[in-house]
Amino acid sequence: MTTLPPAAAPARTWTTSDFDFHLPPELIAQHPAPERSASRLLDGRGWPPADRIFRELPALLAPGDLLVFNDTQVIKARLYGEKPTGGRLELLVERMLADGEVVAHMKVSKKPAPGTVLRMAPQADGQPAFTATLLGRWPEADGPLFRLRFSDDPYAMMERHGHVPLPPYIEHPDTAEDEQRYQTVFAKNPGAVAAPTAALHFDEAVLAALAARGVQRASVTLHVGAGTFQPVKGEDIRAHRMHSEWYRIPPQTLAALERTRRAGGRVLAVGTTTVRTLESWARSGATEGDTDIFITPGFDFRVVDLLITNFHLPRSTLMMLVSAFAGYEHVMALYRHAIGRRYRFFSYGDAMLLARAGSAAAAAD
Repeated sequence: MTTLPPAAAPARTWTTSDFDFHLPPELIAQHPAPERSASRLLDGRGWPPADRIFRELPALLAPGDLLVFNDTQVIKARLYGEKPTGGRLELLVERMLADGEVVAHMKVSKKPAPGTVLRMAPQADGQPAFTATLLGRWPEADGPLFRLRFSDDPYAMMERHGHVPLPPYIEHPDTAEDEQRYQTVFAKNPGAVAAPTAALHFDEAVLAALAARGVQRASVTLHVGAGTFQPVKGEDIRAHRMHSEWYRIPPQTLAALERTRRAGGRVLAVGTTTVRTLESWARSGATEGDTDIFITPGFDFRVVDLLITNFHLPRSTLMMLVSAFAGYEHVMALYRHAIGRRYRFFSYGDAMLLARAGSAAAAAD
């Protein structure tokens, strides 16, 4: 009699509620730690996790490991203005186009018609600092965003009249502290409307200690969009459509990745934006372009071995990404530990170090 092998277990159907958890509101960090590297670091590569301080990170890595950072620079993308009727409005610039054009979210009581000239950053004398002409919707005629043409250079106007686009869960207006601390120390390519927050913990002392240990550095650019805070509305996560973000991987980073692999080193992504960039390239082969990659449990990671990340919103695509990377049950247990130990959450919060589920890095700890 022939014995048949057991039938394969059906793949789990994930729901948004699987990634929910109760977060006491007082754990949402409203301000950064006094020093960048004084944040806490939950070493979650194995179990039980270890409670550390971020400046201990270099000792946890090995010579020949490669840290890949996102070097995007946050722009002062939040602008205030008014319609010709006097109705107030808010723009959140999402993307820069050619010829002084931008793509933006618009918050206003009644959407103006194409061709309307918006009066931006009204001054004390009542005159606008510049104007923005509404050209239409983007990316399609009924798209969710708006395409506008500024009367002056968009970068200059945002730097002069814009505000730091703090996340919706940070409840205070932007300040001089935010201008400095909602930006990484190595930011150089302007275009993001949200910071790659895992990299906010690095300061010059930590970078110097990493170099002294023989840990290598490389960078990619992904301009983080406001869609990073977009909620997953339905229960079936397969129906969710990710926002699109522009990325670029320079040739020197590709060379560093190849050297690291040949030498047996590990690739450590600093932040989920770096993960999305590297894994997008691994699938498409494109070193520059838009990505809307959606990483959920069952995803086959091809590049990243280790991940530094902050603690994320319940029911978010970022919770799904880290659960895919380190294992769902493991990540949920780490979050329970973090809440119990009063870690600080979200953009200005603490960090965690994760190993890819099933990797040698995870098995060794």
